[in-house]
Amino acid sequence: MLGTVVNALAIIIGSVVGITLKKGLKERYKETIMQGLSLTVIVIGLLSALKAEDIMLVIISIAIGSIIGEWIDIEGNLERLGNWAQSKMRNENSSFSKGFVTTSLLYCVGAMAIVGSLESGLTGNHETLFAKAIIDGISAVIFASTFGIGVAFSAISVFLYQGIITISASYAKVLLTDQVILNMSSVGGILIMGIAFNILEIKKIKIGNMLPAIFIPLIYYIITLTFKPYIFDMLHLS
Repeated sequence: MLGTVVNALAIIIGSVVGITLKKGLKERYKETIMQGLSLTVIVIGLLSALKAEDIMLVIISIAIGSIIGEWIDIEGNLERLGNWAQSKMRNENSSFSKGFVTTSLLYCVGAMAIVGSLESGLTGNHETLFAKAIIDGISAVIFASTFGIGVAFSAISVFLYQGIITISASYAKVLLTDQVILNMSSVGGILIMGIAFNILEIKKIKIGNMLPAIFIPLIYYIITLTFKPYIFDMLHLS
């Protein structure tokens, strides 16, 4: 859990720095920086998306995951959570919820969040999450200078999300093959690109409701592993 704790703290520290700089940074500078950051987010997502070993599985995962997420309404629940936190703080800043939701998704759906958490849980190697902490901390400065304190609260989402994956990894070690991890990372990469489109306000995409798609490759592998012997026996008998 050390890597996840460091990652969450980096986001909080970066957010505090960003909020401090907020008043001293002109709007046009913030807008240009956010646009540049969005372009780099697209590149990061694309690099992960291209790692897919089974593109059909990735497409199916996005479709099934979107249906599940829409049914649960993950993004709506995240927004309501952000609005609730905003009301408790008596924060009148309308960008609080947007900052919380945007950065929560950005910091959670990436390949580094998945692979880093798995490495942390399986081998005790925290290097990937330490590297992610540096990246998240720097980006938190920029996001917080635009969206405000809501960005700092995304540290809670990161702590819970990566913490659950880290703890679960030790119990699912046999199922997390390289192919499964690559396909999960590929789906996450596609979602990251969608987040960039949201930041640029090109098109509102419900990335939160697509979040279950990341875990469909793992579920597919479990189903395949479970029923493969039966299918083989049926073919052998015929």
